[in-house]
Amino acid sequence: MSLLAGCTAVADLAGYNSATLNEQSAKQYTAILNQAQSRRVLDVSSPTARRIRKVFNRLVPYADQANRTPVRFNWQMNVIRSDEMNAWAMPGGKMAMYTGMVERLQMTDDEIAAVIGHEMTHALLEHSKQALGGQVLAGIGGSILAGATGVDGGLVGLGTDLLAHKPFSRHQESEADAGGVLLMARAGYNPQAAISVWEKMNRVQGSDGGLAILSTHPTNQTRINAIRKMLPQVMPLYERSRALGR
Repeated sequence: MSLLAGCTAVADLAGYNSATLNEQSAKQYTAILNQAQSRRVLDVSSPTARRIRKVFNRLVPYADQANRTPVRFNWQMNVIRSDEMNAWAMPGGKMAMYTGMVERLQMTDDEIAAVIGHEMTHALLEHSKQALGGQVLAGIGGSILAGATGVDGGLVGLGTDLLAHKPFSRHQESEADAGGVLLMARAGYNPQAAISVWEKMNRVQGSDGGLAILSTHPTNQTRINAIRKMLPQVMPLYERSRALGR
């Protein structure tokens, strides 16, 4: 979830099934990581990176339970050292989160879980396949890694010129918000943190936050209101998880 520029994902051409798309995405993910490592922006040891991975690992079993696609995901999280506030998920569960998001927003573990759960839901619902139907879709590509880290954007694609930069739709963003809140509650993270993430963004960016990118994304306040309406449903899940020691 790029809170500043809108969520992005790597997407397929028409006709790619889930297994093929996930396989292609895994190859691209490896290429991205290799470039990030060569630029020395792949963070494997900082306290922030350790926190992100700890939260991610706790969410994975619940994401697996929620997987209704035909294939099992091989979830993977890597952390990019960058001031940019961003996170993303590729098909099949290949994910990244940027240190700038956690550090600039002074995020709690619950808030980290809200962001990761949101991105996991994009992958689980295969939003990248739905985004523009059979058209060539948007990916994380140069606009994310090149802009934030200097990593060559040309590496990010399912082939030659197969990607273009597009946000998810407003409906897909709302689905990801809702699914992410459910995931974090089941893993024992406080769903109210999904609200505080957007409240922090309001303070950083102003009440509307400029997040209605291309008029497709809900505003910060719209998301806050929708998540608040979910709390009566998800807080009992969270409390049950906490009672079980999660």
